[in-house]
Amino acid sequence: MKLKPRSSSIATWILLAAAIPMLSGCFGIAMVGTGAGVLMATDRRPAETYVTDEAIEVRANSRIKDQFGDRVHVSVTSYDRSVLLVGEVPDAATRSAVEKIVSTVPNVKSISDELMIAGANSLSGESNDAYITAKVKARFVDANQFSANHVKVVTEAGVVYLLGIVTQREADEAVQIARTTAGVMKVVRVFEIISDERARQIDSAPAADTRTGPAKQ
Repeated sequence: MKLKPRSSSIATWILLAAAIPMLSGCFGIAMVGTGAGVLMATDRRPAETYVTDEAIEVRANSRIKDQFGDRVHVSVTSYDRSVLLVGEVPDAATRSAVEKIVSTVPNVKSISDELMIAGANSLSGESNDAYITAKVKARFVDANQFSANHVKVVTEAGVVYLLGIVTQREADEAVQIARTTAGVMKVVRVFEIISDERARQIDSAPAADTRTGPAKQ
């Protein structure tokens, strides 16, 4: 049975999402580690791939920071070793240089370069993007059409990027929810599509299963 949207539920999830960075700082490493374990248990990526993605993001962001400092505003997201680059750079040469830096990070299998040649996003713009991300995630939960943990949401300058290992139905429903969320300018799919059967196999596997990555359709 489909659940009807509830504004109170959406508001609660938005507040929780916005509070995560602060909670992480207050509760320390132990609590963050526990949270990461819960996320991995419901993630369709194998545990080793989840950890690899985290390492890719840390290394890529560090190398970009070392090379360009505050001259660029780049966000690196890795999902199943496929990297999404969003943000702003001053010129085409810098954009190419950033992509080249990321390509040298171990374990990166592909790069989706969505960097814009423009001035850095303002603090208010970043706050608005974070709010949009929280709203989209909250609406995923409220709609209850698929597991919200299966779709990663990244927002930059009002453009929402959706990543995840999902079925075609899940992808279409996620896009529909995101595109009808207030403030969203555009939705970009960065999904890895799998069959319904493969999704059932992954979701029914034990949490500690060291299964190999999902096969693409």
